[in-house]
Amino acid sequence: MSDALLRVENLHAGYGDFVAVDAVNLAVEKGEIVALIGINGAGKTTLMHTVAGLHKPTAGNVFFKGEDITALPADKIVQKGLSLVPQGGRCFQRMSVQDNLLMGSYVRSARKNAKQTLERVYELFPDLAQMKQRPAGNLSGGQRQMVAIGRALMAAPACMIFDEISLGLAPAVINDIYRKIARINEEEHTSIILIEQDIRRAQKVSDTFCIMLKGKIVLSGKSSEIDSETLKKAYFGI
Repeated sequence: MSDALLRVENLHAGYGDFVAVDAVNLAVEKGEIVALIGINGAGKTTLMHTVAGLHKPTAGNVFFKGEDITALPADKIVQKGLSLVPQGGRCFQRMSVQDNLLMGSYVRSARKNAKQTLERVYELFPDLAQMKQRPAGNLSGGQRQMVAIGRALMAAPACMIFDEISLGLAPAVINDIYRKIARINEEEHTSIILIEQDIRRAQKVSDTFCIMLKGKIVLSGKSSEIDSETLKKAYFGI
């Protein structure tokens, strides 16, 4: 665990007196896909927002590439190589698709290769190349999700967090996005954290599987080795 790309140690976070993340430990290795599963309110999004610098922890530490990033703001964490793709494909709706994508390359280390990275994003999502001058607000939900993924890729991250990206999308769109995530992992060797509620999909695509319940990780292990009955009991707390 000490050599992990991302390491979370005894992390606590909440809202006032409410504890949303309770003494969580987590490790993500370089090039690994980790699925973080749980019912609504389990603490998944709060955990990842805390890791990404969008929410301040009450205790514990987050290490990335061996550096303690616990106290860093979100923009500094992106510069370190950790990017979050939020729920709902959030975009700057009045800006064009291409301008949305280029916003992701503001990170100094990514600027010099922005042109090549943009070409890579368009190769990965050819639909976006066809509508690059269109306002992002005019796109479908699936297309906006692609823009959000592409924008995160523009920062040349070593690790990407996907927060329930399949929420509200058609099955065909979800399948396509998951194929693109697999390509990002395989071709760029980017570590991936998937926040999901779909147990079967998450287990199928991931290397490591973690289930959260009431702010705690109650089960973790190799995705291929966890049986369905064990998953069910951990997921529902039975």
